Amino acid sequence: MKRIAALLLLALLTLTSALPAYAHKENKAIGENQREARRAMKQQQKYNRKQAKRQQKAMKKYQKAQRKAAKRQQRRK
Repeated sequence: MKRIAALLLLALLTLTSALPAYAHKENKAIGENQREARRAMKQQQKYNRKQAKRQQKAMKKYQKAQRKAAKRQQRRK
């Protein structure tokens, strides 16, 4: 019984010690949140540009394969 009580007390202490650190992260200044939002937006734009580039590259590859297949089809006739 004493062991269970000790474990529960230890678990309670670890949880309460973790909560203030988490709450401190949430209470940021307005400027910091704006800065983070801008940074996140910039990263998202960079990711979107990369994805668009990959999409274009894939489309070019597909179109090239289609042209090549059409040429092969013409030769067989």
